[in-house]
Amino acid sequence: MAPLRGAKRRKGKPERALPAGEGTPPVPQPLAADWWDAFSRRLAAGHPSKECQNFETAFKMSRKTFDYLCSLIKGDFTRKTQSSRNFRFGDKVILGVEDQVAVALLRMTTGDSLLSIGTCFGMNHSSISNITWKFIECLEECATGHLKWPDAEEMATIKAKFEKIQGLPNCCGAIDTTHILMCSSAQPNSNVWLDGENKNSMVLQTVVDPDMRFRDVVSGWPGSLDDSCILRTSGFYRLCQKGSRLTGQMELPGESAGSLVREYVVGDPSYPLLPWLMTPYQEHGLSSEKVEFNKRHAATSTVVQGALANLKERWQVLRGELWRPDKHRLPRIIYACCLLTNIMIDLEDGVRDGMPASHNHDDGYKQQVSSVVEDDAVTQRDLLCQYVCRLGSELPE
Repeated sequence: MAPLRGAKRRKGKPERALPAGEGTPPVPQPLAADWWDAFSRRLAAGHPSKECQNFETAFKMSRKTFDYLCSLIKGDFTRKTQSSRNFRFGDKVILGVEDQVAVALLRMTTGDSLLSIGTCFGMNHSSISNITWKFIECLEECATGHLKWPDAEEMATIKAKFEKIQGLPNCCGAIDTTHILMCSSAQPNSNVWLDGENKNSMVLQTVVDPDMRFRDVVSGWPGSLDDSCILRTSGFYRLCQKGSRLTGQMELPGESAGSLVREYVVGDPSYPLLPWLMTPYQEHGLSSEKVEFNKRHAATSTVVQGALANLKERWQVLRGELWRPDKHRLPRIIYACCLLTNIMIDLEDGVRDGMPASHNHDDGYKQQVSSVVEDDAVTQRDLLCQYVCRLGSELPE
């Protein structure tokens, strides 16, 4: 994963990896049933007009995932509470770990203001802010094993899944960006955040796998920068350029025997055509073979568009213009939302399957087009084009 702009550097504490086994973390025993009974009554009293009696409706995740989150961060969460102070509801009852995780998740899933959520529970907005940031800090310390670049074994599975989608061999991911809107700022240099559509925004760049799991994220760059610029300044680009990522090659089978194709990710026309980044053909008067390649390429790229659309839909805090252009805090919110999404995927949370199918994650933004093309990349794309067209009759429609 590329480093986040503004993220804290922590030394001396190793990443907490996923537990051993088949890749799915063990699920702890359910929490006491009376916790949700008590919390739901408080929530219903604060939001009498909203549907908040159902756990999954309130938090957009299953109870299994919620229990796992509490189990994952409980130790760090308790330590942080003891080192600061206890938080209390309006009736002076102290919030337990489950209460605090629930409050933080409500902030992130609803996008409601700190004041609104605080009023719901009889708390001041600063307490809601502190609880939310404590939760995010614990995720950053305990959950990073859920967002990492795949190892060789995982990558083999990813390639097979991508090839099954539309026949592109040796594909390792799909890359795209999205704009996270922010309210205007009175800061002297606030125009740097103005993007091409005259909106204040911060950009998130991500690479996802065929299961819509985030594999690399970088955020913190202002909306005034185009996709190519953000790519070139990212750690992902540097790793690929120096040969630390996407270096594996495969020999194409059949009539293409002897032709080698490097590992790559697929991206839209806003990206440069590089040996490890395949973009669609852009010239006019495309041959039928190139049209077919573009169709297969577009279908493969939908995984990242869907992932970004669902990210914004599930975590409404990313959709509301509630944040000042803060290069230190907003990237951490974005990263936490990506972590939570991956945790739901890793736990096979059924609630995520009910999200809208729309892939439109950047309403109102025009398609950018890069003119950068590398010769080696042209050769590879042509090889891929010839390969998928020869096998076209065997590919899924």
